[in-house]
Amino acid sequence: MSRMHVLTASALGMLCFAASPSTAADITVGLVTSLSGPGASIGIPYAKGAAAGVLYLDTIGNNKIRLIQLDDASDPSSATRDARKLVEEEKVDILMGTSGVPGAVAMSTVAVETKTPMISLTPIPPVTVGPAGQWVVSVPQPPAMMVAGVVERMKKDGVKTAGFIGFSDSWGDLVYGALMKNAPTNQIDVTTNERYARADTSVTGQTLKIISTHPDAVITGGSGTPGALPYLALAERGYKGGLYGTHALINPDFVRVGGAAVEGVIAPTGPVVVAEQLPDSYPTKKIALAFREAYQKANNAPTNDGFSAYAFDAWLVFADAAKRALAQAQPGTPEFRTALRDAIVNTHDVVGTHAVYNFKPGETFGVDERARVMVKLANAKWTLLP
Repeated sequence: MSRMHVLTASALGMLCFAASPSTAADITVGLVTSLSGPGASIGIPYAKGAAAGVLYLDTIGNNKIRLIQLDDASDPSSATRDARKLVEEEKVDILMGTSGVPGAVAMSTVAVETKTPMISLTPIPPVTVGPAGQWVVSVPQPPAMMVAGVVERMKKDGVKTAGFIGFSDSWGDLVYGALMKNAPTNQIDVTTNERYARADTSVTGQTLKIISTHPDAVITGGSGTPGALPYLALAERGYKGGLYGTHALINPDFVRVGGAAVEGVIAPTGPVVVAEQLPDSYPTKKIALAFREAYQKANNAPTNDGFSAYAFDAWLVFADAAKRALAQAQPGTPEFRTALRDAIVNTHDVVGTHAVYNFKPGETFGVDERARVMVKLANAKWTLLP
């Protein structure tokens, strides 16, 4: 059963509110994320990042922003129902979510069908553009760009062979596809393609197959807390090769659960994760530090993950587009949703914490290589690599 939260600037955090009727001038945002289930280690940061967004900016012109949040319990079917409920019952102007690729893809189907703009908080495959045009963009960095950075680093580290293990879903497919696109051109042979479910508690068989191929390194295609499982299994069997991952691992629960087994993991991430280590000239540093301040105020704790900032960046992209859409139509109408969609897919130079966003019609992603830095986990902290 989904839980609904209504968020305003005067009431922030992980809490439950009684929904009050919105005024005609309100801009209503519908957020679906996983506050429970296997995706919660990512979904809870998304919710906290959205709370920081509300605190940072809750009004556009004379229009208040109203955020309604639902928990999909890490279930794509629930994500679909939640998205439909937000559109049909709550009359939201825009959708945001959710904590995994399967759920985000499910939400995107509703967005396209109902002609509601959506900003995905998860990197999803390109959404088919129909006669009504494009309705979905994705804030996180595309897997191809991030995995390319990992492969380049592997080559620099002298890796010639690499084993792969990832989720048995669309996220695992995205990472593996990007790996196979980049590995051959960098003279790296991928020795395995092992998979596991997000809810699995053991990958013993898969790990033994990987080790039997004697790879120089292992790269994983998991995320959040379940993403630690292969590293734990490799450490248990004494594997001493290189350890690599993706930006989907950058959260405190991965570090906590993985412990010593994940020390030394190298991964790509958005620059917000190591904002203090960046030069002052880096284009995203100023807003990244402002985000951290807003997050602290909204959640009474410092941010220590990469996921909450994606929700904050989605808020910035939405707010920039809403300013332009309000010149065309009023919130709560099909005309405003269309104007908001048109503004989002024509976003130009919106500076966020992870990237400088430039969306174009027909393109799902809107970032460039300024959105990628390489980090290494050392003493339970992510450290910027040259």
